[in-house]
Amino acid sequence: METKTVDEAGAAHVKHDDETAAPAEDEATEATDTPDAVAHTEADEIEATQDEGPSGVGQGAGAVVSAGLGIVSLTGSWVGTVASARESLIGQLQNSQSSSVAKMIKEGYGDAWQATALWAGVFALIALIVGVVVLVRPAFGAPGRPQAPWIKSVAWAGVSLGVLGLFLAVLKYTDILLGLPSAG
Repeated sequence: METKTVDEAGAAHVKHDDETAAPAEDEATEATDTPDAVAHTEADEIEATQDEGPSGVGQGAGAVVSAGLGIVSLTGSWVGTVASARESLIGQLQNSQSSSVAKMIKEGYGDAWQATALWAGVFALIALIVGVVVLVRPAFGAPGRPQAPWIKSVAWAGVSLGVLGLFLAVLKYTDILLGLPSAG
């Protein structure tokens, strides 16, 4: 047969007839689960986290931004696409039907290609700077407090993508990588 009891916290407990008296540790856990004990424990945890100092959220966000900008520098951005289309349009407007083919290629496509490379380089440079700032921030902020490993990993990814993006942007801008075809 079952017996229903209610403890001080208002929680209902069901006891079976075949159960003997509850062990002392059950009573101890019930005593610590009272609302006062739970509130006291949460308050202690909140004070402990406030005493630790900054949580590193800004560094984590900076690391993610760095990696994101590094990816944008490699894949292209809306700004680069608009700048490329603008340069292409300017080149078409400046060329007349009497222009040489080489001049049309350079002004119509070469300048647009260089504008895309320039904006990719800007994004790569920003990714590189943000990643380096995130990596060196603990040295100037709280030197005794270690940085979370995932923040370092993502920041290093941002720095690496920034360096790679900057390298590719320079190669594209100087026509070493995928240069314009010759007109003759």
